[in-house]
Amino acid sequence: MPRKIRALIKDLKRAGFINRGGKGDHRNFIHPKGIVLTISGKLGDDAKPYQELLVNQKIEESIK
Repeated sequence: MPRKIRALIKDLKRAGFINRGGKGDHRNFIHPKGIVLTISGKLGDDAKPYQELLVNQKIEESIK
């Protein structure tokens, strides 16, 4: 079962990303190291596989 968008956002915030806002269902996140990521979808929507992969990749980048 896919995770929800709200779970991805929670992971990003835990990793130090800051929500810069966005238009509609889009949210722009930035990390102090300069890593940028946009997540689309409502909070209760199921996350697409590519979104989960991208979030995990960006979190790994922020750790290095």
